[in-house]
Amino acid sequence: MNGTLVIVFARAPLPGRTKTRLIPALGAAGAARLQARLTRRTLDTARAARPARVELHGDGRVCNLHVPQRRQLGRDLGERMHRSLATGLRRFARVVLIGSDCPALRARDLRRAVRWLAAGADAVFAPAEDGGYALIAVRRTPAGLFDGVRWGTGTVMDETRARMKRLGWRWRELAPVWDVDRPEDYRRLVASGLMIRRRA
Repeated sequence: MNGTLVIVFARAPLPGRTKTRLIPALGAAGAARLQARLTRRTLDTARAARPARVELHGDGRVCNLHVPQRRQLGRDLGERMHRSLATGLRRFARVVLIGSDCPALRARDLRRAVRWLAAGADAVFAPAEDGGYALIAVRRTPAGLFDGVRWGTGTVMDETRARMKRLGWRWRELAPVWDVDRPEDYRRLVASGLMIRRRA
């Protein structure tokens, strides 16, 4: 096995079922359109990193994106990520998994994560300002890494660091990034111009 797989985790852009915290500001249809735009941008970022393969793993098919798609499987986010990463590592030497709601991630961030894995890190993360993380890159199956993590809280990255210490993993971290979940995040996105300009 060699090469790198980049997996984009994304929800299907269905009105009323995605970006629900943005519905008061954008309406159900507007929030769904934003989800679709963010997913397309994230796929562009993944492709620009020039991995061996890019896949979209979601909770439903996202049409017209011209990328291999797989359904996420698992009872919670940790189980879904574990299954996707473990399956990817059976086919590739390294797997990078990114969410679709962090337009501040750049292709060069993905390339740096891959370099750090090649240099001996077991995992690489891009911490998020809200306490989670927007990217995880691994070169070994993350057995036990996600067990018991309180997903959706501000302690996800801290809990993950503690678990990696217990597992004896070596990891590195990229600069913190922000994601788009709340109306104030959307205003930040508009002000940033990130949905207009494409940067590698």
